[in-house]
Amino acid sequence: MTLDLRIREDSGCILVDCSGRLVAGVTDVLYNEVKPLITRGGHIVLDLTNLVQMDSMGLGTVMRLYVSAKSSGCELELYNLSRRVRELFGITGLLSVFETCGEHRIRMP
Repeated sequence: MTLDLRIREDSGCILVDCSGRLVAGVTDVLYNEVKPLITRGGHIVLDLTNLVQMDSMGLGTVMRLYVSAKSSGCELELYNLSRRVRELFGITGLLSVFETCGEHRIRMP
């Protein structure tokens, strides 16, 4: 299984549905699709509902996007982190970088 992205815009928010595996070898797919969206500014949501696996390379890619968004004045949110993905953020100490928004949403401050 690889990483599949579905990008759509709704009411000024760009929603990126991620499904599959965000692991070494496919992380550039996410970065190369989302980075140009960040330069447009606004609000981007990465919906991780159907993401079945993330490794350290995937985590690094999300953090690269976070840094780009923050420096561009763009709001980037993560929705629907699975237990395992949330644990990965927690183990690395990166969960504290995010502001929790409800049960299944994480917003980057």
